[in-house]
Amino acid sequence: QVQLVESGGGLVQTGGSLRLSCAASGRTFSTKAMGWFRQAPGKEREFVAAITWSGGTTDYSDSVKGRFTISRANANLYLQMSSLKPEDTAVYFCAADVASYRKFPPRLRADYVYWGQGTQVTVSS
Repeated sequence: QVQLVESGGGLVQTGGSLRLSCAASGRTFSTKAMGWFRQAPGKEREFVAAITWSGGTTDYSDSVKGRFTISRANANLYLQMSSLKPEDTAVYFCAADVASYRKFPPRLRADYVYWGQGTQVTVSS
């Protein structure tokens, strides 16, 4: 069992920066990769970024590449967001992939078995 708790969401102006954190606890040794997803009102939950548990490899969606940076330190996952746009407004979720057989990067919602409750990010125009 892995417990995930997000924090760091809030209100920011267009062009601003925000850093999201995800604290992981429990059987974290079984985690193979972690990721960030986001879901805007009325839209599907979409992939944002992923990172191997070791932190050596990362992957980003085209919409955030060059602006967001995913990283991991100890049992914490981070998402550094810069040059924020109104379209980045969404609830951001932290997730853990424990399937050792899966090829990196996991980009599908079904690839992740553990999820946090989400943190709201609002970018004003």
